[in-house]
Amino acid sequence: MTKYIQSGFTLIELMIVVAIIGILAAVAIPSYQDYTARAQVAEGVSLTSQYKTSLAEYYASRGSLADVTLAGMGGTTAGKYVGSIAFTNLLTDQIQVEATFANNGTQTAAAAITGFTFPISTTTGGNTWECGANVIAVPGTMLESKYMPSNCR
Repeated sequence: MTKYIQSGFTLIELMIVVAIIGILAAVAIPSYQDYTARAQVAEGVSLTSQYKTSLAEYYASRGSLADVTLAGMGGTTAGKYVGSIAFTNLLTDQIQVEATFANNGTQTAAAAITGFTFPISTTTGGNTWECGANVIAVPGTMLESKYMPSNCR
């Protein structure tokens, strides 16, 4: 009588392992893409937030935000993933700062955010700021809420 000792894995065992890896990849890849997009949105948050203090000081010294310009405020107007910064809705004590995501040279913004806008705004001359859906005029190209910082959703 001959005894056979099993060595290695059977085909079924290997197929089960491959299936499990496939399922994990199917879940992990979209989550990673969302994480990457949210990380890139952080640049937009940073670039728009740099204007908060200077706009509040401008309002405090002049009493109006109606004649403020982006060039007059200085600051960075583009980044790795942000193609441009714009000021809109200029009224006496209201202003909106918008960062629009774009592909800049060798840096590529995630497809989910390219062409979309992250806005912040104030209606109190810079004393309080809102972001996301609470801004003065929600842009038609605003980011989906899942890519916004948690306090802007």
